[in-house]
Amino acid sequence: MVFPLPGELSLSSGRFEPRGEVEVWFSDELPEDLVELWPRLLESAEVTGLYPFICRRDDPCRPEDLSKVDAIRLDAVLAADFAEYRRRRLPYWSNPAAADMLPDSVPDDDDPEDFEPWPHDPGPPFETWPGLAAGGSDTGAGVSAAQAAQWAVEDLLGDEPFVHTCQLALVPARRSADVPAVVGWAAEAPLPLLCALLRSWEERFGARVVSGFGGALTVSVARPPLDVPHAEQLALEHVLSTADNIVDDPPTPFPEYADGLMGRHQWRFWWD
Repeated sequence: MVFPLPGELSLSSGRFEPRGEVEVWFSDELPEDLVELWPRLLESAEVTGLYPFICRRDDPCRPEDLSKVDAIRLDAVLAADFAEYRRRRLPYWSNPAAADMLPDSVPDDDDPEDFEPWPHDPGPPFETWPGLAAGGSDTGAGVSAAQAAQWAVEDLLGDEPFVHTCQLALVPARRSADVPAVVGWAAEAPLPLLCALLRSWEERFGARVVSGFGGALTVSVARPPLDVPHAEQLALEHVLSTADNIVDDPPTPFPEYADGLMGRHQWRFWWD
């Protein structure tokens, strides 16, 4: 079923297209005032259930059944995933010289002679699953979810050249975290697990999904971690999302990646 467009978009050109059991509206091009428009759309989505999302209308799509997301018991799943991840990676964390044995760590013939091996990654400072990170501090006087999302949109439009090949979508969803599954964002990401993580980050950190195109997902964050232990626990959740850019591409030691999460209002994940 189609729906009436918000007043700010009532004169915009676009069309409805089916995505599974719902209709999603796609603009023909990104609105010129998208940065100013975004927080209003996001705030009204709490009432209308129409969440803004930057994506490519003509990309392949595979809508995911949200019952698969509902079925995931996130803490238990991540505990099992971390045990397996640690088993596979511990030899490299324990032995700096073993980094040379990691996949793609040896240069091809076309690589320059001054090729530098991957930096040693000591890995996460946990022997067992530490549990989900506590939510970010919410004093009531900090950044709102709408403000953080607006910053993320502004950064995308200013720094990501391929975003201008995208459209604005309005996606009928219960919450922002469900948008990738509803619209059928077709990356190599495990959508049920990813959306379960997004739901949890939405509750704990004020996260909102902003865009998904070219295998990359951008998430705004209102309440990021502010100290190292908190950031390390959250960084492990990022690692277990399976995104290729977390720690491995480019090679980034776990402590360095975790440090970079402190105070950061935007997270970006991509799958090759």
